[in-house]
Amino acid sequence: MVKTPSGAATAPKLLRAARRELLDTGRLSAECLEEGLSRSWLRSRDFGLSPVGRPPGAPHASGAQLRRALERQHELVAHARPVMEDLFEQTRDGDALVILADAQGLLLGALGDGRFVDRAQRVALRPGAIWDERWRGTNAIGTALAEQRPVSVLGGEHFLERNAFLSCTAAPIRDPQGRVLGVLDLSGEQRGFQRHTLALVRSAARMVEHRLFQTRHADGLRLHLHLQPEGLGTPTEGLLALSEDGWILGCNEAAQTWLGPDAMRPIPLESLLPLRWAELMDWARRDAEGARLLMRDDAPALWLRVSAPRGWQRREVRAVMETLSTSSASTASTASTEPEALNAPRSLPPLAIDALQALDLGDAAMHQAVQRARRVIDKPIPLLLQGESGVGKDLFARAVHDSGPRATRPYVAVNCAALPEALIEAELFGYRPGAFTGASREGAPGRLREAHGGTLFLDEIGDMPLALQARLLRVLQDRLVQPLGGGPSVAVDFQLICASHRPLRQLVAEGLFREDLYYRLNGLTLVLPPLRERQDQPRLIETLLAAIEAERAVTIDPELSREFERYGWPGNVRQLEQALRIACALMEPGESVIRRGHLPDDLVEELDLGAAQVPERSPTRTDLEGVAEVASGPLLRSSRRSEPPEAITGTTTMLRAQAIAHARRVLAACDGNHSEAARRLGIGRNTLYRMLRSPGA
Repeated sequence: MVKTPSGAATAPKLLRAARRELLDTGRLSAECLEEGLSRSWLRSRDFGLSPVGRPPGAPHASGAQLRRALERQHELVAHARPVMEDLFEQTRDGDALVILADAQGLLLGALGDGRFVDRAQRVALRPGAIWDERWRGTNAIGTALAEQRPVSVLGGEHFLERNAFLSCTAAPIRDPQGRVLGVLDLSGEQRGFQRHTLALVRSAARMVEHRLFQTRHADGLRLHLHLQPEGLGTPTEGLLALSEDGWILGCNEAAQTWLGPDAMRPIPLESLLPLRWAELMDWARRDAEGARLLMRDDAPALWLRVSAPRGWQRREVRAVMETLSTSSASTASTASTEPEALNAPRSLPPLAIDALQALDLGDAAMHQAVQRARRVIDKPIPLLLQGESGVGKDLFARAVHDSGPRATRPYVAVNCAALPEALIEAELFGYRPGAFTGASREGAPGRLREAHGGTLFLDEIGDMPLALQARLLRVLQDRLVQPLGGGPSVAVDFQLICASHRPLRQLVAEGLFREDLYYRLNGLTLVLPPLRERQDQPRLIETLLAAIEAERAVTIDPELSREFERYGWPGNVRQLEQALRIACALMEPGESVIRRGHLPDDLVEELDLGAAQVPERSPTRTDLEGVAEVASGPLLRSSRRSEPPEAITGTTTMLRAQAIAHARRVLAACDGNHSEAARRLGIGRNTLYRMLRSPGA
């Protein structure tokens, strides 16, 4: 951590004294280290790290995991790559490594050559490694994430002595809403550190942010600000994204510095600048080079310029400006102004769409579940998600994480049903080197420690063995994790979300689940509705298709949509998504409407045969009445679910007979040509054969 503006590293004598004090007393004197470095060393100690010896096994992404991370961070990587290449060219003679990491400290990519690259790889300074402070101690990438600011960590300032040969400088990269997306880092050998490195890396990170901002808001209005007219259009300018009625939608760091922290909130621009929105737009039309604005309270004057996308309708904006101007006029002009214009409300800013809001597509049950989850999202209350397999409990859990204050921290998901019983303990709690036969020589931290600071999602918690339930209960009570094989316990802090398709209260009654753990997990229970009961199927299908086919607009045939609404969907949303994905893959390049012929044969067969039986459900809302607080509102049932089983069976038999009779009529009209009949029916030929061979045909 740079202690002075000159960029000088902490003196080796002070570092040795501080390290000795920390090892002997567990404390650090205020005069030993710079404040930020001291905080980082203490955090590293609290994570259970030791400055000497080999560190505990740190997680490392597999090739597949790294590819998925790169896909998720495609926008960040795309805009950072040219900036990284430019930074690398500027520092090529210094034998350095330019690194991009995500918000969890996962290294996404690196540029470098020379002898230093080999040394860096020996300490896992390579793509796929995670350099969060929890695993690597004080280091530029992890500490920049923890401190949320640019830092340099030079030589012995690294908490782990094995990293003392490094000289690293990192700066966070933020999105237009101020959230940290990742970190840009420049690392080299200690003796190669230059005093201008911190400014160089900060400037590069700012350039990435500038590119991200311009791309995110390319289709909207942008306000450019700078203290000098020459600064407009450069990476040092301030940027505000604006709605067409003058509300702030996004802000970069420079604009926040000049306008204050309120610029990060969705508020009218007029509340920050001493002019009306109409005047600002008039300036933009008259002077493309920018206009100078005197600020309030003796703040420095700013040069402003407004940019808009091509084809932007100035006529619509002019109408908005007239409304705003009229509504803010003084009472002295009321005689010449119509009352309707005076009392017209100002347009409200568009609602921010977060991950939870994206799940709220119009179904009353899902809406209430989303609203209840939002009320506890920033509170230490565990969530228990119940519902049939395939309803999207994992997606809901991830949305809770992404919409909350821990969104930039780790999200760790563990499927308790998918792990062998012999491995689940080591997977959750971690282990020391040599703790059991086959254990990694470096040990493993465990998923509970990996979730520190973020969210832990335990899927199918009902399948966890009883013996491990006791250990998990102790962790939730004490917030301490002890790895297999002994060693000191490590403090953990995470938001807990659990899910199960089996009613946990019933498992408690059967002696298969600990009652004390059930009450520890059951802070707020939300029951997600099955697909057949949801009222938002058309919008859900529209949303899924938009995600599956980003390059073309795909819709679904209206008649097929009505068939979908009548179908029972035993696999719920998972089954629907898979069917739509297959249908999109089977469409011809020029097609844009999904029809029956695009569906998988087995689904078409079920639709043809009237397979509308309600699948056996676990848990149902009735099962859970009185057991948990059902978050889905009024009980919604389809008409066929209220019928007795014998009525459903009779209806199914009748529908099957009608479908077969219709198929025979079409086949006769086609002179026995099964291929042509299948085409007219919109089903596969094999499905037609199965229909005609089925009992009763």
